[in-house]
Amino acid sequence: MIINWIKRFFYIVLAIFLISVSVNLFLGPHDIAAGGLTGLAIIVEEWLSIDRATSILVGNGILLIVTLIFLGKEVFLNTVIGASLLPLIIRFVPQYPLVTDRMLSMVVGSAISGVAVAILYANNASSGGTAVPPLIFKKLFNLNTSVGLFLTDGVVVILSLLIFNVDAFFFSIASIFISAVTLSYLETGVNKKKLVYIISDMHNTIMEEVLHNIGRGVTIVPVVGAYNKSEKHMLMVTLDKKDYQKLLTIVDKYDKAAFMITDTVSDVHGNGFTYQSSSV
Repeated sequence: MIINWIKRFFYIVLAIFLISVSVNLFLGPHDIAAGGLTGLAIIVEEWLSIDRATSILVGNGILLIVTLIFLGKEVFLNTVIGASLLPLIIRFVPQYPLVTDRMLSMVVGSAISGVAVAILYANNASSGGTAVPPLIFKKLFNLNTSVGLFLTDGVVVILSLLIFNVDAFFFSIASIFISAVTLSYLETGVNKKKLVYIISDMHNTIMEEVLHNIGRGVTIVPVVGAYNKSEKHMLMVTLDKKDYQKLLTIVDKYDKAAFMITDTVSDVHGNGFTYQSSSV
């Protein structure tokens, strides 16, 4: 229990540091207010000359109350950590353009931000700010967090148009899009698998080859053809993308006329993937 909490705390701190790097070294120096409370803080700093760390601290204090009401004690406690660390770390991370090219800085900073938010969401936490509403939308309306983040950040982007200029506005929109795509990609799994259905008269031979040469389990499903009502056996195989070509070679070796359907799945749980059986 303590080890799990320490690991979670480490990931939260890492995510907060990445957000601070994204804001102070990539987005902020180029006036890219890419949504979130950090983006709003960049706008307020330009508009009212209030330090961005102070704006984040005040904003997070208000949103912590909302978190406790809608998301419960556990998320509140995790959010307290992130919300407290963000204004502290962002104050000490230097504010200067690490990359002089504005476009490149926007792309890198946005990707870093997306990774950071994904880490926070994976640990049922947030940095506070507008990262909280997407979690609430997901709980109440089952709205994907990447979509919720895009919507809430849109309000901040509109404000950036009023304070900065049209260029900053479009850079901010592009930044939110890149962050959302990065978050969505990480949420749906970076280690995608192939799910393959095979109908062949040589199903037994193909099955044995897959079991012994690829080392993946095979499920046999009885099927009936609608046209001639003939009974056949369909093989269902889930495997890594790197093994997919091996499977194609095996099927082509024994039955060039085999009927195959292949799909890409974002996540697979169970023996051989997330759990390795101790038995042989």
